[in-house]
Amino acid sequence: MDIYPSFDQAIPRWRKELVLNQSAKIIWFTGLSGSGKTTLALALEKSLFDKGFITQLLDGDNVRTGINNNLGFSEADRMENIRRIGEVSKLFLNCGVITICAFISPTEKIREIVRNIIGEEDFFEIFVNTPLEVCEKRDIKGLYAKARAGYIKNFTGVNAPFEVPESPDFIIDTSKYSLEECTSLVLKSVLPLVCKPNSLSCKVSR
Repeated sequence: MDIYPSFDQAIPRWRKELVLNQSAKIIWFTGLSGSGKTTLALALEKSLFDKGFITQLLDGDNVRTGINNNLGFSEADRMENIRRIGEVSKLFLNCGVITICAFISPTEKIREIVRNIIGEEDFFEIFVNTPLEVCEKRDIKGLYAKARAGYIKNFTGVNAPFEVPESPDFIIDTSKYSLEECTSLVLKSVLPLVCKPNSLSCKVSR
């Protein structure tokens, strides 16, 4: 038996999207620790699922404890962390699944890595632009305090930089709105991307 690459023989993404009646995208939340990324990502996933969409949420809890549990927080490990997340996200994308990612991803270089893996047309970047002082007040784990006391090195926002995205697709400050309002605003920006064009079921039942 000859062994040869079979990826080209796999069922194409567009056929899976037809079955799921949705357009797959990567929705990428970036922002400081405590900005509200994961909370908002969870709320968005629930809202989309309630409307009949098939989604997958990726964040530090379900990635760092599994596929990336051998990585630390050095610059090299952070870049590898995001690279792996990008590759996993692309697999979900090729399955027609709307993938919601919530990661600090603090630099333009790191975010560019995943953007290049996914492709510009399928990557929707949401910058959760919540002020640092608000993020610190929300920090029930005391990570910011530990970082300021020198117990945590390379903590983004304290002793490691966060580079503001140069051209995010959507910006939201979770300190200015309720969770319901934030979710509604984000959902409104995402729905046109994931709804199949001219889909009656998307316009009516969803």
